[in-house]
Amino acid sequence: MDKKKVYIIRHGETDFNKKNIVQGSGVDSDLNDTGRAQAHSFFKSYREVPFDKIYISQLKRTRQTVQHFIDGGIPFEELPGLNEISWGIHEGLEHNKEFDNEYWKRVKEWREGHLHIRITGGESPLELAARQEPAIEYIFSQTQEKTILICMHGRALKSFLCLIQNMGLQHMDDHDHSNTGLYLFEYDSEKFNLLKTNDRSHLDGLGVLEDLT
Repeated sequence: MDKKKVYIIRHGETDFNKKNIVQGSGVDSDLNDTGRAQAHSFFKSYREVPFDKIYISQLKRTRQTVQHFIDGGIPFEELPGLNEISWGIHEGLEHNKEFDNEYWKRVKEWREGHLHIRITGGESPLELAARQEPAIEYIFSQTQEKTILICMHGRALKSFLCLIQNMGLQHMDDHDHSNTGLYLFEYDSEKFNLLKTNDRSHLDGLGVLEDLT
């Protein structure tokens, strides 16, 4: 049976990450100098991988993260299902006590299985998953693509990893992520075999501490 290699990374750092400002799907920020360095380091480490296709969200920080590969001629496609979760009324604002209190309350509720609950004005995990599922079906129906790269966002990545591994969304926060951290899977059309988890070895020597929020 043919196998597919699936490389999944989070985008590089933005100033919003650095300044602890809530991004989400409604903030279309650029990579900062650190993010561009992370993207370049990832490219240097993986430029020999024969990617057939790159999938990114509609937010430019994902395209900027994989731009070196695109410039080399690898085809890419933007999918709205890969966009970050909406953080509602908090997007574009600095982390503050109000947001942190609501965020950790929601995380606790989500862990307890209350996946219909939203951040105020934002999306619930079930709503996020509902738009990710068609994207997942589309990506993995492309049987001619044997090696693919997916670049997306923190919370969306947590949900995506649960969905492809048939884990309940209440386990989202079991998955760590960092800027350009790599999850590598081998997919045989039935199951995903995890080979690397949030791997950051390409950042060795860069002197960068990635924001985890």
